[in-house]
Amino acid sequence: MTSHVLTVTCPSKRGIVAAISGKLAELGCNITDSAQFDDPGTDQFFMRVSFVSETGLTQPELAQGFVPVAEAFGMQWAVQDEATKMKVVIMVSRFGHCLNDLLYRWRIGALPIDIVAVVSNHMDYQKLVVNHDIPFHCIKVTKENKPEAEAAIMQVIEDTGAELIVLARYMQILSDMMCQHMSGRIINIHHSFLPSFKGANPYKQAFERGVKLIGATAHYVTADLDEGPIIEQDTVRITHAQSSEDYVSLGRDVEAQVLSRAIHAHIHHRVFINGNKTVVFPASPGSYASERMG
Repeated sequence: MTSHVLTVTCPSKRGIVAAISGKLAELGCNITDSAQFDDPGTDQFFMRVSFVSETGLTQPELAQGFVPVAEAFGMQWAVQDEATKMKVVIMVSRFGHCLNDLLYRWRIGALPIDIVAVVSNHMDYQKLVVNHDIPFHCIKVTKENKPEAEAAIMQVIEDTGAELIVLARYMQILSDMMCQHMSGRIINIHHSFLPSFKGANPYKQAFERGVKLIGATAHYVTADLDEGPIIEQDTVRITHAQSSEDYVSLGRDVEAQVLSRAIHAHIHHRVFINGNKTVVFPASPGSYASERMG
């Protein structure tokens, strides 16, 4: 039996859960996992349902069958086939820890995605990427050619059919136009625990302030630099005895973990944008399992 995911956002009102579960039962579906949240601040309702079609209905047939419920409650919704891997473009500059981590998780099946390209403004990781049989695109970016370079990046995205862009320490600011065009589909890893210690060297700033926790933040990219809706954050504890170089090494580890968890949530349709915030539902049972080891 094929597993599917139904995601729903709509104005809050009585009877939504009953209508959804009733319609799925009517369509011959068995719910295997469900999560919901009603936000009194925005008066919005969010729900994610994993289910299997016991009658063999396809994704288009299930979507067509759900239309009456969606229209009755004014829903923004989608039915996704869980076996379909999301097409992803990874962008990187000269810090390779997040790229390496993502390639490893992708290789063992811990991140079930289809990496359709890696884009960089440097050649540092060409061999690494090509050795994974992934297309590598080096697109140099300068002040003079920034519009042309971004147009080339967008061409790669369009040619590959990419559904998600991952900025794995890509150290170039994207234009407002690109951020708006790809709204909700670009994830960035920020090398600090936002909103503190912004800028080029947050770990040095943290060291000079003697902080006891450093961390990282994964968020959707918007036109407001580093202020998009936050998907995932984490921290690591440090002591007075550690150096600023220790901060960097520990920070790289937490960056890689936070970015992979944010991508995992997005590709499994667990993240809902709620104004300037997000609703992130827990992972379904089995979704972290790897296809193979090593």
